[in-house]
Amino acid sequence: MNYAEMAITVSDLNKYIKDKIADDEYLNNILVKGEISNFKNHYTGHMYFTLKDENSLIKCIMFKSYALNLKFMPKDGMKVILIGGVSVFERDGVYQIYVKAMEEDGLGDLYAKFQNLKNKLEDQGLFDEEHKIKIPIMPKIIGVLTSRNRCSYKRYY
Repeated sequence: MNYAEMAITVSDLNKYIKDKIADDEYLNNILVKGEISNFKNHYTGHMYFTLKDENSLIKCIMFKSYALNLKFMPKDGMKVILIGGVSVFERDGVYQIYVKAMEEDGLGDLYAKFQNLKNKLEDQGLFDEEHKIKIPIMPKIIGVLTSRNRCSYKRYY
């Protein structure tokens, strides 16, 4: 069996998955609620952000033509309800929601918890200038920490 002849390209696979999702009526007109994070209002007028809840997240894009119809400016920590369609950005093989409309649904619980913790730490003085150490121009040691799951730490001398 010649696997090389049977194999498809990455582009072919991403196109196949995109076509499968495009055929799903539910995914083409979906109503989703969540909290905005990593919001970017691009100079082109497109809006890029992540929609998340306590357990999961999905990337979203709202093109300028739809963003012009918004009655508010989205921002990190805002709870929203959006309508759009799920599709695959073929180049990166990433699925995301292409947002057509969005409305406010209050301040996000995750953002409120973050702000409460930040305020608590500020009250304890942990962000005061006296605790900050200047980064040397030529550091002798650089450490890189990755995720808790990978448990990886590297030192560079």
